[in-house]
Amino acid sequence: MHEILEQIGRLRLVPMVVIDNAEHAPAFGAALVSAGLPIAEITFRTEAAACAIRALGERGDLLVGAGTVLTTEQADRAIDAGASFIVAPGTNPKVVEHCLRHNVPIIPGVATPTDIELAMSLGVTTVKFFPAENLGGIGMLKALGGPYPAVRFVPTGGITPEKLPTYLALPNVLACGGSWLAPREALASGDFTRIRSLIEQAVKILANAPGK
Repeated sequence: MHEILEQIGRLRLVPMVVIDNAEHAPAFGAALVSAGLPIAEITFRTEAAACAIRALGERGDLLVGAGTVLTTEQADRAIDAGASFIVAPGTNPKVVEHCLRHNVPIIPGVATPTDIELAMSLGVTTVKFFPAENLGGIGMLKALGGPYPAVRFVPTGGITPEKLPTYLALPNVLACGGSWLAPREALASGDFTRIRSLIEQAVKILANAPGK
């Protein structure tokens, strides 16, 4: 497993962030580090994404990735900005192969066994299970563990703080993605006290969660 993926596995929770103003990135990074969860996935849903990734990466004490990467062009922008890993909602062979050629780990999205086998055929065994709750959540992941014992999942979508420990207890779950940790409206308004509090609460859950 790539060392970046191993780091994600140790941290166990990836804050998924939609940031509208790159100027908020430094304060967000400070909130992550001070709360004890030095990782973020900045989604390519706004024009500020690349600048935010660059600003967070310059800290040197954060693992920063890019999410919602749909094209090789977006992948290049993310990599140029300093993204350490790429996350996609689906498995696009062109994007996956492009990232692997650049030695940047990519976590492509899967929803079915067919998706999983496509990812495996491309040399990827760590995948994003998305949207997790809509696709059957815990039960589906348990079922997928049988035929795909070598695959590790990053379930994302609909996961709440209450459900987090149950997901992390599954042996085939590497980490979870969480959008509740930095709500878009809180970032937009600069409410970093609220964001830091949400992250601190999550870190407490992680400390008591079963599994790794």
